[in-house]
Amino acid sequence: MSERIERVIVTGGGSGIGFDVARRFLAEGSSVVLNGRDKARLERAAAALNAHDRVAIVAGSIAERGTARRLVEAAQERFGGVDVLVNNAGIFGAKPFLETSEADFDRFYATNLKGTYFVTQAAVPALIEAGGGAIVNVGTVLVEQAMTNLPISAAMASKGGVHALTVSLAAELAQHRIRVNTVAPGIIRTPLFEGGDPDAFAAIHPLGRIGEVAEISEAVLYLARSGFVTGTVLTVDGGYAHGRPTQ
Repeated sequence: MSERIERVIVTGGGSGIGFDVARRFLAEGSSVVLNGRDKARLERAAAALNAHDRVAIVAGSIAERGTARRLVEAAQERFGGVDVLVNNAGIFGAKPFLETSEADFDRFYATNLKGTYFVTQAAVPALIEAGGGAIVNVGTVLVEQAMTNLPISAAMASKGGVHALTVSLAAELAQHRIRVNTVAPGIIRTPLFEGGDPDAFAAIHPLGRIGEVAEISEAVLYLARSGFVTGTVLTVDGGYAHGRPTQ
C-alpha cells in the first residue's frame, strides 16, 4: 500500500538526481524543502520547478551541522513537519589510495557520511512527531562492485558507511514507524562528470547504457512509498553488479 507523502526534504537538490527527485515529489503533490551548497544554483532550481508555494530552499553544506537544523526548521515552519527525508547530497572523486591525504579523506567523510548522519538525526524527531515516515539515502553500487581502473577508496569508504547506516537505522527506528532504505545507482548521467563523457562507461552495464536521473528518482519514490520495505539497498545499475558484457 502506498503512503501519502506531503512534506519532503531533499539534500543536494540544486541539480542532477536531487533536482529530479524534487520534481517528481512535487508532481505527486508533495511540498519540498530543497537544499544545496550554492545559493544561486538553488534559487535557479527552485524557479525551474515552478511550484513556489510548495518549495522552500535552504542553502548550505550538510557537512555543517547547522544546515541540518535549518532544513528541519524550514520544513516545520513552511509545511508543518516532515514525512520523507532524501539524503542525496554527496561528493565523488578519484585518487589513488597511496596518494590520498587526510584532508581528502576528511572531505568525503564530512559530506557523504557525517552530513547524512546528522541531517538524519535532525529529521528523526520530526518524523516521529508525524507518526513515522521514510528516509531514503543515495549510495552507489561501487561500494560492493569496484573497478580496477577507478581508484575511489576514500569516496567509497564514506558511501559504504551510508549503506551500513541504512541497515542499522532501519532496525533502530522501526519502532517509530520510520523506514530507512538506500538506492545504489550505477553510472548515472549527472553534473558530477563536469564535462566528461559518462557514456564512456556504457559498456560496463549489461544493458549497454548508463542510467538517467529519472530512473533513480523512480526508485527513490518507490522506497519512500512502500510501507513494508525497510533496511534494503536497492541496486539500480543496468545489471553492473551481476555481470559484465563479454568482449
